[in-house]
Amino acid sequence: MTIVTAQMSVSLDGFYAGPKHTDMPTWLEGPEAAGFFRVTRWAIAAEAWRQRLGFTGGEENTNSQVIAETYQAAGAYVMGRRMADGGEIPWGDDPPFRAPVFVVTSRPRETLARNGGTSFTYVTTGIESAIEQARAAANGRNVAIAGGGTLLRQVIKLGLLDELELHIVPVILGDGMRLLSSELGLGSREGIELTPARVIAAPDVTHIRYQVSGRHPLVLDNRGRDEEPATT
Repeated sequence: MTIVTAQMSVSLDGFYAGPKHTDMPTWLEGPEAAGFFRVTRWAIAAEAWRQRLGFTGGEENTNSQVIAETYQAAGAYVMGRRMADGGEIPWGDDPPFRAPVFVVTSRPRETLARNGGTSFTYVTTGIESAIEQARAAANGRNVAIAGGGTLLRQVIKLGLLDELELHIVPVILGDGMRLLSSELGLGSREGIELTPARVIAAPDVTHIRYQVSGRHPLVLDNRGRDEEPATT
């Protein structure tokens, strides 16, 4: 069954990159890149990630197995325009997705075909439309929300995410681009409930997979005040 999934590397205090850097030509020199590369270091060192990007080397370990599993499960992707534009040149003619990618944007563009089965379709009719198109193209596999964080928050806010996997890196960044924030639009007495489905601990990162249950009211418990007094 096709489900909508997402996975994101975050620091212990919830940031997936450093403070936002708006000048893309100098992005690598800014604080956003420094934070991003710190929380994704575990992936860059993994053999499965390096092979997918056309690099040699890397470690065959638990982290590599997690990455390989994630690629294998995805039949189509949805991403934001900032990520698509930022990755177009580094990814080159053979991007790592090897599946249809649907880019949520307000700026039309013709579909961009690449090698290895990757294509970028630019969707101007909203997130829901992009996910539905991805679902139709996924051939029964998962629709993966590839990012960035702004898009993922919108998907969660709309109640469209079925599964979230966080790769929690043991570092405190203190500031930066926070994954989960007030942009989720939660009321003062509601929360989005998640059920842990899998936990894998590695020395440099902890992988926690959650099933997303959706919005639920926050209920005050009585702290035992209404319990019958104990009898002797």
